[in-house]
Amino acid sequence: MDMIVNAINAIDGFVWGPPMLVLLLGSHIFLTFRTGFIQRKLPTAIKLSVTKDPDAPGDISQFGALCTALSATIGTGNIVGVGTAIIAGGPGAVFWMWITGVFGIATKYSETFAAVKYRVKDHNGNMLGGAMYAWKRGFIDKAGNTPWWAMLGAGAFALFAAIASFGIGSAVQSSAMTEVISTNLPGVPAWGIGLAIVIMVSVVIFGGVKVISNVCEKLVPFMALAYIWGCVVILGMNWELVWPALCLIVESAFTAKAAFGGALGSGLMLALQFGCARGLFSNESGLGSAPIVASAAATRNPARQALVSMTGTFWDTVVICLLTGLVLVSTMLGNADLQAEIMAGNITAGAALSSAAFAEIPYIGTPILIFGMILFAYSTILGWSYYGNRCVTYLFGKRAIRPYQMLYVLVAFLGAIGVGDVVWTVSDITNALMAIPNIIMVLLLSGLIARETRHYVYEGNLEERDETPIPQLDSK
Repeated sequence: MDMIVNAINAIDGFVWGPPMLVLLLGSHIFLTFRTGFIQRKLPTAIKLSVTKDPDAPGDISQFGALCTALSATIGTGNIVGVGTAIIAGGPGAVFWMWITGVFGIATKYSETFAAVKYRVKDHNGNMLGGAMYAWKRGFIDKAGNTPWWAMLGAGAFALFAAIASFGIGSAVQSSAMTEVISTNLPGVPAWGIGLAIVIMVSVVIFGGVKVISNVCEKLVPFMALAYIWGCVVILGMNWELVWPALCLIVESAFTAKAAFGGALGSGLMLALQFGCARGLFSNESGLGSAPIVASAAATRNPARQALVSMTGTFWDTVVICLLTGLVLVSTMLGNADLQAEIMAGNITAGAALSSAAFAEIPYIGTPILIFGMILFAYSTILGWSYYGNRCVTYLFGKRAIRPYQMLYVLVAFLGAIGVGDVVWTVSDITNALMAIPNIIMVLLLSGLIARETRHYVYEGNLEERDETPIPQLDSK
């Protein structure tokens, strides 16, 4: 078993090595400039996210698509993932998570633009989209055929995304839910938690995208605001330590500075590696997942939904992950017993660190953590079920949907009763494999995206309707 774990860790270290960091951060920065620093349009994007687009083609509202995407991104990565990044890469990892979020906004915009522009309809008239369809339709030659290399890119993305959905979307979330509940409420059996997860997930995902969207529209704003409020309260209680915590995060991002008595502290590469990996795990910019549901949104042109979608990265990483990082680091700075537990090796996992840190806050700390973890993980399971659903549909046709859904809830149960921290590592690997074909596609289409962004966003044509016909696929 140790040999398998070591091999998985070695693969993770390889795929998240310097080439992947250069590809990811380089793409974020390149697309930021290519789109004219689209981040400055965040106020417009936030306004659009709560604005309906009547009579526009699509299956769900722009806000519904955003909430469904946020349901998948605001998850364990925002709590356990931040803790894991701090333990593995030091406090400086929080800074790189934040930087990944700031520049990742441009990537989220670009990948969504491509997905919506090249979306298609199924035999029932429902919208389908994502990197696989952008690959398939975005590189058609003069003869009307898709080159083999584009079909390979489409198939690779769909395959890796379908596999990743079982890890990042199902097993990881249910495992994290079980861990945090068992840690704070001893005596609750893991199989009971797993059974409850299966029931809560099944009653939603078997209803399709509209049911998932309706649930997420109600759940996501409530859970996000409740968690943000809790973090703000905790930071208010730790207010004297907030500035030192922020300074430690920034300083540790660029130096081999030891923290908390030497228990935590690493060089630039480890902080960068784990910060970027957990940042991608959290906000999924460059992963290509959120554009799958964004393609179902009712929007009059690709730029409108791309602006709406990019706000997801802002809320997820720039706001929520930063708040979580400040809560954890400031609490650790002010608690010698917690530092001693870390020094003694009693706290080695992100969930344990998060639980210990939040428990130091009287009365509200533990309930906030449990409440946030359960809702965040549950919503992520719902969102990723749709992503995997669309990918297996692309690969195998509509007949594969029901078997996929059944396997998905089974994996959620198995994750609840016995999957450990190794799942985080496996999810990191599949995230990288998924991101590669998606980022390559976006970079190849970046010229078109930049040109049409100038037209729609910077030349004042956001109200213009894209009259390009949306093709219908043959039924499989």
